[in-house]
Amino acid sequence: MQRELYLDNAATTPVHPEVAQAIHHSLVVAYGNPSSLHRKGMEAEGIVKEARSLVAEMLGVSPAEVYFTSGGTEANALAIKGVARARQRRGKHLITTQIEHSSVLAACRDLEAEGFKVTYLPVDAEGRVDPEEAAAAVTGETILLSVMHVNNEIGTIQPIGEIVEAVRGKKEDILVHVDGVQAFGKIPVAPEELGVDLLSVSAHKLHGPKGIGALYCRKGVQLQPLFGRGTQERGLRSGTENVPGIAGLGAAIKVWQREGRPRQKELYQLKEQLIEGLLSIEGARLNGARGEGAAPHIVNLSFPGVRGEVLVHALEEKGLYVSTGSACSSRKAEVSHVLKALGLAERESESSIRISLSYTTTAEEIAQAVEIIQEAVSSLRKILL
Repeated sequence: MQRELYLDNAATTPVHPEVAQAIHHSLVVAYGNPSSLHRKGMEAEGIVKEARSLVAEMLGVSPAEVYFTSGGTEANALAIKGVARARQRRGKHLITTQIEHSSVLAACRDLEAEGFKVTYLPVDAEGRVDPEEAAAAVTGETILLSVMHVNNEIGTIQPIGEIVEAVRGKKEDILVHVDGVQAFGKIPVAPEELGVDLLSVSAHKLHGPKGIGALYCRKGVQLQPLFGRGTQERGLRSGTENVPGIAGLGAAIKVWQREGRPRQKELYQLKEQLIEGLLSIEGARLNGARGEGAAPHIVNLSFPGVRGEVLVHALEEKGLYVSTGSACSSRKAEVSHVLKALGLAERESESSIRISLSYTTTAEEIAQAVEIIQEAVSSLRKILL
């Protein structure tokens, strides 16, 4: 039987066995409603409280500033729409970038339909925002800047601290939201040190379950809830808490602390091994930043003469799973908006694939992947020429 080699971890990660056990326990043993006053309710409440503390510990913030959501998309929407609607009397201008995740861009488009104005900042050839351009976009009406920490398609790290300093130099009361979904558990994420007011995370990029995420919201920042005010999540996110998902997020963080954090430097080495091996293919091009300017788990490359979609399926036949880009947009026919913003020609974008690692990835798997991709690109080029 052909062994599967999964390198699409930026799309989602397999749930760790210990995470699955924690979810199972919350479903069949600690199954109470966290709002119930009896022992079963208190058991569930304890799971929620522990997970909240674990998220807060990873971010270096107070547990009271962590709110659970259904995932990164909802966390992004709650932050962006919540700030815009709560602060619209102060101004109706937002700033974001051209390479944000689709959930951020969708939230901004919704707000534009409500009468808000949004500036979409360009990026350089590596996908990085110029802090001075961000500052230049600030007006007296600007109330929020939303910028991702790590790009989900190319892995480039944004200079968040420099961007925050630049925009606050123009207008002190601008709030800053960061989509930290691809940064959480991959690079250090410290909202208070960066001067960030809101930050979104998700469990399923860290060997946790799908359908659960969290939003850090700095104490004192006012948000308008998306679903109306209820009693859960201190009035910010109504509805009975997803205790199994929350239990899974907490367990995923525990496993990462034990197994993932010690492998951070090694992951960068594996990524370099992968890049070096694939750049040996004639015409191969790395899209995005490299080294310290990029996260350790995402690699995006173009192989001229081979369509990315065709290559993805050819690799799948060999047991290797990668993607053509973001899982949220990979089924669409359009060229990646991220690669377009980098200045890639349409043919270059169409020939790109994204390979994404996890802390479970090994050097042997990287060597196998390089060999499989080299052979696949060579074979496809012979067929197409």
